[in-house]
Amino acid sequence: MKKTLIKVVFLLIAVVLLALFILRPPTPPASQVFINANVLTMDAKETIAKAVALEGKRIAAVGSLADIEKHIGWRTKVHNLEGKTLMPGFIDAHSHFPVSGLRVLGVDLNSPPIGNIENIQQLLEALKAKVALTDKGDWVFGFGYDDTLLAEHRHPSRAELDRVSSQHPIFLFHVSGHMGVANSPALALAGFDKTTPNPEGGVIVKDPVSGELTGLVEEQARIPLLRLAFDFSVLDFFSMTRDAVDTYASAGVTTAQNGAADINTLRGLSLLSRLGVVPFRLEIWPFYDSLGEKLLTGEVDPDKYNNERLRIGAVKIIADGSIQGYTGYLTQPYHVPPGQDASFSGNKNYVGYPTLTQKELTDWVTRYHQAGYQLAIHGNGDAAIDEIIQAFGQAQTQYPKEDPRMILVHAQLARDDQLDKMKELGITPSFFSAHTYYWGDRHWNIFMGPERAANMSPARSAQERNLRYSLHLDTPVVPMEPLLLVWSAVNRLSTSGKVIGDHQRITVLQALKAVTIDAAWQIFRDRELGSIEQGKLADFVILDSNPLERPETIRDIRVEQTWVGGVNIYQREHP
Repeated sequence: MKKTLIKVVFLLIAVVLLALFILRPPTPPASQVFINANVLTMDAKETIAKAVALEGKRIAAVGSLADIEKHIGWRTKVHNLEGKTLMPGFIDAHSHFPVSGLRVLGVDLNSPPIGNIENIQQLLEALKAKVALTDKGDWVFGFGYDDTLLAEHRHPSRAELDRVSSQHPIFLFHVSGHMGVANSPALALAGFDKTTPNPEGGVIVKDPVSGELTGLVEEQARIPLLRLAFDFSVLDFFSMTRDAVDTYASAGVTTAQNGAADINTLRGLSLLSRLGVVPFRLEIWPFYDSLGEKLLTGEVDPDKYNNERLRIGAVKIIADGSIQGYTGYLTQPYHVPPGQDASFSGNKNYVGYPTLTQKELTDWVTRYHQAGYQLAIHGNGDAAIDEIIQAFGQAQTQYPKEDPRMILVHAQLARDDQLDKMKELGITPSFFSAHTYYWGDRHWNIFMGPERAANMSPARSAQERNLRYSLHLDTPVVPMEPLLLVWSAVNRLSTSGKVIGDHQRITVLQALKAVTIDAAWQIFRDRELGSIEQGKLADFVILDSNPLERPETIRDIRVEQTWVGGVNIYQREHP
């Protein structure tokens, strides 16, 4: 028995070593050059060059063809780009890699322009098809539904999901990521019934007449259901990650981010990165009350995980919810009050709510700031932004740091006075500018009203203050399409073609910097990443046309190749 066990152990070790050998990340050639290119360097002088030379994983030279010819030897690999554009790879300033890969495990319930679900009946039919393929008792989950885009303009109900199946727990994750709807078996597994009180910073929505659960859960109340529905196996996590890798690499992303990681996510991504399954760089943001606490106590040692390909970065805190989900925390009421199926329905003075009290937020911020960690705090509504600024200002007063670069994630309704305060305190915003495209019309008509909608994601106002910022997509909230993000920040057009705040438009070059060098600066990686300069890591993307030439068509530009550390990780197939 003992000998058999020893043999099994040695066999497992051999399998792991073989996997490490087979799947190890490829190494770049010793010498490569890229000629006849339109090189947008994103350096401080905004240089446009014609050729680039690499030595191994780093950039050796940037300049004219004559400059680069000096680096061509008999073993140099020469790439003739025939006029295509080469620029730094896109740095994902905020998303939740690899959660976009949920589509291989769950039901995609997005409405146009992302998906094709237009009404609740179609949503229910899609769920029924998944139920038919799922063993009784196993979870069925959907993601991406948007109540404001469904014909009925409401959330699905617990009763409707019960009719889909009473033998499967079902949970639907709202497109905002800040709420969801569950059926009766799922609610029971989470321990929710009509007597369950609302958790702090969340709402278990109940029928105002009967007191019965509607199935809708907001903010902190969604967490137990998320943990149950998304309790993935190792194989599921692998499949999800592989799908997400394909999506990000084909979009030109060379540094991806997980914006709220727990210990299991960190361990899984670390292993897949070392094996080469994830071919680009990863920025891991520990969630404040899980992995973050393990860092504070010393239970998790960052040095065990940090390397050139993966880095534990800012600690993530969430201060409010989602404006399109009516859980963002505003100083002035929502333009149109929440509907009857939502919490606080019909309340004309409804302003949303924070997920933490001011004291709790300040205490968390101070703990991490004192310990020397960079912070990334989610704040959409201007009331939430006020509380974030107050919390960080107090922490910075107690424990001054010369260059904190506290990241204010989304900063969607940031006011001018708040931008001024950010500049003063060393806070850097990251704007979800694609909101102007995906939700612009509804922010204008429903959530914010015209004045606030025109000023959301105020990149131009930040630019005028020399307040450095980044742009992000918050994938899987919307697809990972950095060029659409740039197009949105430049044009600020909604899906109907309406201009959402002409005065907040920025230039193409400013937008490109916000997804390359400025995004790298924001996470203290600008010495190695974000621009095409001598000595930096050779992370870049090759585009089929020049984004500076036609701002209105940037979203139509195609990624031809993606390179990380001098290795081609994506090549577009031509028909």
